Amino acid sequence: MKYQLRCKKCGKVIPDFATWFQQDQQCQCGSGYAEVEYPELKPFQFKEPANDSYQDYYFDILPIGKRENIVTFGEGLIPMERWSNLEAYAADKGVDCKVYVYRNDINAGSGSFKDISASLAASVLKEQGVKEYCLASTGNAGVAFATYLAKAGIRFSEFAPNCIDPAMVEAIRKVGQPVVISKGGYGDAKKEAADYHKEHHVLISGGNTDPLRIESKRLLAYECLRQMGQLPTVYMQAVAGGTSPLALEKGFRDLKQCGMVAPDAALPRMLLVQQDECDPMVTAWEKATAAGFPDGWEQQYEAKKDINTRIGILTAANPGNYPLVAPLVRRSGGTFLRVKEAELPHYGKEMKSSRSTLMGPASVVCYAGFFQAVDNGLIKSGDTVLLNTGEGSDRAQWFKDLVEE
Repeated sequence: MKYQLRCKKCGKVIPDFATWFQQDQQCQCGSGYAEVEYPELKPFQFKEPANDSYQDYYFDILPIGKRENIVTFGEGLIPMERWSNLEAYAADKGVDCKVYVYRNDINAGSGSFKDISASLAASVLKEQGVKEYCLASTGNAGVAFATYLAKAGIRFSEFAPNCIDPAMVEAIRKVGQPVVISKGGYGDAKKEAADYHKEHHVLISGGNTDPLRIESKRLLAYECLRQMGQLPTVYMQAVAGGTSPLALEKGFRDLKQCGMVAPDAALPRMLLVQQDECDPMVTAWEKATAAGFPDGWEQQYEAKKDINTRIGILTAANPGNYPLVAPLVRRSGGTFLRVKEAELPHYGKEMKSSRSTLMGPASVVCYAGFFQAVDNGLIKSGDTVLLNTGEGSDRAQWFKDLVEE
């Protein structure tokens, strides 16, 4: 047995993805939250990659039965670069640390951190003979899934909020996949996707706890060991739903299970960043902190009503994953950070000047968060920091124009 799924609510084992799909992507107890397990997980032996496909490289620890079913554009094994400008900024503040940036903007698929999730999903769906799939997305996931499922010969329907960037709509339609644009926001798009799923019996992405998304992104923990020789002590990213922090923790547990890291190894401190125009997780965290984290604090959150952000992929106004992500952040000794959206072009210009690199606004949210983390004393001498950046500059022409003024 290569893998199985286990329900996170009742603990029941689901033998494989064929069964999971037959059960409408849920356990018999009704829960849609399950994790992939590898009962015979062994230490992974790193070697020189033969190509850039993470699925081919990590085939033995992914829920794929045959390599011939892998759907890939050569994504996933992207570099973790040392960024001297960030290290220099920290040093000027008296902090001696190493800083790595995980460059999702140079992924070979659609150029975003959603590519590895879409690649694994397309591969598993192809292997199981699935013909159609749907998803609600603010942009990056929609483009990635449209691209990979088109290559797999699977029809994909994207349900998008009315704030989606036109460039993303064009990218999805360019690969021959349909886009349904809601008259409302992301919440409306999710409801429309769920209705389509029920009415037409089409499989749907399970959102931020989808086992296919978690399982692909968990490999970031392995990539840290392969490229850096260690896990970071600090992990940073811009956050909307929070799949990547959950996945990193899953990868961390897998590394412990097979003995690749010590049983008492500490989880990287998670510093998760949101822009002030859409910051419901930060707001909830601040209230919990001020109250001393009373019983049930993780359930105390509210949807942000007035969304003025221009960063389409960070418009999760209702932080439904907060009850899972926030306790993880607290266990790691981390926190949530807020940056000012109006200041992001400044940081984009700094990145371009220092690194000759331009990324999309969601990536710059994380980048700006690093400066704030240093200023606030959240990064210490001796830390190894990893910034997980989301997407490239072509995701938002308006931001690129502001940076290049």
